[in-house]
Amino acid sequence: MLSKRIGILLVTALAPAVWGTTYLVTTELLPPGRPLLAAVVRALPAGVLLVLITRRLPHGIWWWRSLVLGALNIGAFLALLFVAAYRLPGGVAATIGAVQPLLVAALSAGLLGQRLSARTALAGLAGVAGVGLLVLRADARLDGLGVAAAAGSAVVMATGVVLSKRWQSPAPLLATTGWQLVAGGLLLLPVALLVEGPPPAVLTAANLAGYGYLTLIGAALTYALWFRGIRALPPTDVTFLGLLSPVVATALGAIVLGQGLTPAQAAGGLLVLAALVVAQTGGPRTGGARAGQQGAPAAASAPVEQTAPVDHAASVEQAAPAAAGAVASGTGPLVTSQTVGDRSASRRS
Repeated sequence: MLSKRIGILLVTALAPAVWGTTYLVTTELLPPGRPLLAAVVRALPAGVLLVLITRRLPHGIWWWRSLVLGALNIGAFLALLFVAAYRLPGGVAATIGAVQPLLVAALSAGLLGQRLSARTALAGLAGVAGVGLLVLRADARLDGLGVAAAAGSAVVMATGVVLSKRWQSPAPLLATTGWQLVAGGLLLLPVALLVEGPPPAVLTAANLAGYGYLTLIGAALTYALWFRGIRALPPTDVTFLGLLSPVVATALGAIVLGQGLTPAQAAGGLLVLAALVVAQTGGPRTGGARAGQQGAPAAASAPVEQTAPVDHAASVEQAAPAAAGAVASGTGPLVTSQTVGDRSASRRS
């Protein structure tokens, strides 16, 4: 039983690890200054693909539930992340977003009946501190609206994760994942057109390759892995894995782009990894549908539907280097204004 749980955790961890590559793909392959376009192109085609593969549409209450979950996990989340990216340094937004495991733990206690232990709380605080060391800059300035947007993105995503556990659909996992991606993409589409205007008239082969990677690997495949993890495990355990994204993004910045790694960043990365281990090894676990049913009698024994996670990256070449990669990644806190985003200018020069 333990080996099976470890196997599920390792496979699920591939999702946030892949999301940590989004910054590199965004800065190297995608057109600059189009974070919302990248988010739409990532979510909407992936969702349509999964719906076509499964040939399943929502029915009954799942029409509005899919819309709500798609808005929380993708549409509203990415829109708020976009605001935070433009108004805050990426490190501030990432540190605020790193509270998401704590939020999921608190919501799970109230909605799913899962106990919030001191071990989980300490691991969550250590994760926030580790991400802060990894990406936060000493000269970072705060903006009230930006802080509210970053906190709001963490809240809506955490709510979406817990509701996806509580609202259990009998449909196949790939189908419910597709519904959410389509709903979130459709909600983002008018926002992207209003804010960024129409897509570029000409896309290079590199642009198409980047968008293809985000759609097939960064959305369709990884969301399926992530949602499978949430189906099998308590959502708090899975959400902690999202902290791997800033670690991977920072490591790629150092290895691929030759960007330096400070001792504080190294310590932050180790602290994040320690928090992940502590969160996964504390006390007895309940997974799958049982965990979702505690304190929620209305949730039947059908398979648990999943949500989007938290992927961390950021880069716009012009006014806000933190925005594009983070919004394109579609998950959790912004990570790379400090780790890699702010340094992209030196690479280009």
